[in-house]
Amino acid sequence: MTGNKAFHDGERTVQVRAGEDAIADRNIAMMSDTVIGGARPFIAKQFMVALGSTDTNGNVWASLLFGKPGFMHTADGHAIEIDVPVNHRDADEPFWANIDANKDVGMLFIELGSRRRYRVNGTVTRLDATGIEVSIAQAYPNCPRYIHRRHLRALGETGLMSQTASGTVLRGSVETLIAGADTLFIASHHAQTGADASHRGGGTGFIHQVDERTLRIPDFNGNSMFNTWGNLTLDPRAGLCIPDFANGRLLQLTGTARLLWDQDDPGDNTGGTGRFLEFHVDRWVLRDAIPRAEWEELDPSPFNPPVTR
Repeated sequence: MTGNKAFHDGERTVQVRAGEDAIADRNIAMMSDTVIGGARPFIAKQFMVALGSTDTNGNVWASLLFGKPGFMHTADGHAIEIDVPVNHRDADEPFWANIDANKDVGMLFIELGSRRRYRVNGTVTRLDATGIEVSIAQAYPNCPRYIHRRHLRALGETGLMSQTASGTVLRGSVETLIAGADTLFIASHHAQTGADASHRGGGTGFIHQVDERTLRIPDFNGNSMFNTWGNLTLDPRAGLCIPDFANGRLLQLTGTARLLWDQDDPGDNTGGTGRFLEFHVDRWVLRDAIPRAEWEELDPSPFNPPVTR
């Protein structure tokens, strides 16, 4: 893991092909190897973080962890501590076993109600019975576009006796969950810069299920740095997690991604980019992973392109 302000070859290749390398060069100025002062209280008030990690076989997983505000904090901006005692860790959550073997972690701190998010990549320097500490290599804010606003009214305790199912094909309740989603998180990995976690959102149903092993996700305009697509250009292994806020479930999928350029898009599902990410599922896990929560639905993002088939 390195903490420099330089794009790797995969990111630069995608930026140039998209014609956005000049914008990327301006936006990289936002990147730092520490959490800026204004973002530190933001992290401390969050109850949720999206995480990217890899297992012992190199499979990439995206995860969500929950806790009472204050369970994540940084004193000086150089490292972030996440306090999750060992007796509160779900054994079916891949993240804990992954970081025991591979220390690279991508983190996305996101507040759905305000559409604020902050992205941090780093390396686990402490893993013990109380939680973890992550040394920061890259930290930067992300724009608020495509986030469906939800306000959290109440958060219950994390349960460890959750129901868990797994499989390799997308049928039944898994298929229904995907069809109703407006939010997902995607994890990717690069050999030098490490793991990364990012948000994707859209109108309800923006994730298209092509068949029982394949999903297609439109790629909208973003910050032009193309961290996810750059990673996937060099290493197609990826992880998705799709929260089911209404029923407290989390669907996690690991597999490989194919990047589709210059696609026909008569319904303007990509918002004009003509880009899609096609995800091939190797394995999925569905768990009662979101603590008992009361959500107030607010509004979808006004930037969402239409959802058509």
